[in-house]
Amino acid sequence: MEVLRDSKSGKPRIGAPTSMLTSSRPLRLDEIDGNHGERMSLPIGEFARVLGGGIVPGSVILIGGDPGIGKSTLMLQLAAIMADDERGVLYVSGEESAPQIKTRAHRLAADSSAVSDKLYVVTETHLETIFLHIEAISPRLVIVDSIQTTQTEELDSTSGSVSQVRECAARLTSMAKTSGIALFLVGHVTKEGAIAGPRVLEHMVDTVLYLEGDHNHAYRLLRGVKNRFGPTAEVGVFEMGGSGMIEVNNPSEAFLSERFVKGPGSAIAVTMEGTRPLLVEVQALASPSSFRHPRRTTNGVDINRLLLVAAVLTRRLGLRLTDQDLFVNIVGGLQIQEPAADLAIATAIASSVKDVPVEADVVLVGEIGLSGELRAGGQLPARLMEAAKLGFKRAIIPISAALGNPFEADIEIIRVRDLRDALKPALRAS
Repeated sequence: MEVLRDSKSGKPRIGAPTSMLTSSRPLRLDEIDGNHGERMSLPIGEFARVLGGGIVPGSVILIGGDPGIGKSTLMLQLAAIMADDERGVLYVSGEESAPQIKTRAHRLAADSSAVSDKLYVVTETHLETIFLHIEAISPRLVIVDSIQTTQTEELDSTSGSVSQVRECAARLTSMAKTSGIALFLVGHVTKEGAIAGPRVLEHMVDTVLYLEGDHNHAYRLLRGVKNRFGPTAEVGVFEMGGSGMIEVNNPSEAFLSERFVKGPGSAIAVTMEGTRPLLVEVQALASPSSFRHPRRTTNGVDINRLLLVAAVLTRRLGLRLTDQDLFVNIVGGLQIQEPAADLAIATAIASSVKDVPVEADVVLVGEIGLSGELRAGGQLPARLMEAAKLGFKRAIIPISAALGNPFEADIEIIRVRDLRDALKPALRAS
């Protein structure tokens, strides 16, 4: 790097090389074009929702998820759909052979004649060779699966190391920004669920997506946690089938399709995933414990939320849970993280303890405080509109919740102050 020196003293001064200084100039805010360019249309509606409407040329998108969750399947489907253009798509794989990718493409029906001559596949891990392929093909979209298998010859460390991942991601990002080629990077995840490699990797890219789901269930959630060109925390819902990822246009209806309405221990929560309201079934089971310390087991719910709800039920409502094993499950393999599902969790537990079913046409929304009081969740009108659309007739919400004026959803609103008042209309007999 060229060293810049002061013109009078001749001493080195901190700064960038002259070549870097002459490549840009400060602009007034009114001189800057705020248009990122026309987005590339993405026919996968659930994917486009998460990205904010389409793919921005030159953007860098990092997608992570557990092994076997469907990242490569989704990326190959994306490549096949986007390859139908004058400029093709380059799919770079460092983990599978070309015949393996061909076999999966055939299963996904992604090897039609209209796509085959536009979709390029290469099994390569050396970054310099990948750049040569990109220069030769000049695609509009590049998919690198995965960034942990990519390595540059300029570093002596092995692929997957912190230095290799950081350097390869930085150079690929620079390529995307200067050429206008959209870039997808597939990343491995650690045992804690974070994308492997340096944390700076997530800061270098424009968009970070996570593909979530339970391997024992068919549903997958594509969740956006960072997006410089669209909304964050948006979610797309897919179903993993024999022919790949299938969009779920009405996820609430799908999640409730096998609901057993007369069974105790089942309540319906209305949760928000980004801007989308989802109705999910919360199941709870209270069973006499044979252990000195009763178990608390969750699937899809933070264990700390369950402990808080159980403590409030015990202390404020007098439910005897100290000798009961508690199991809470979110049907469909979903992960609920917002506190507004507290009321549904508490109602499901009380229903199981009392062996009384929750009213079938009731949905519940509310966060529980330590005194048993209920607090309102955000975007309540959207939640209730979704519940009314699916045929629910009553909604139990905190008394402090604001719905706006006018609110025209065809659903009865039951306002309650605390958890004790909420259980009375929710349970048929108490």
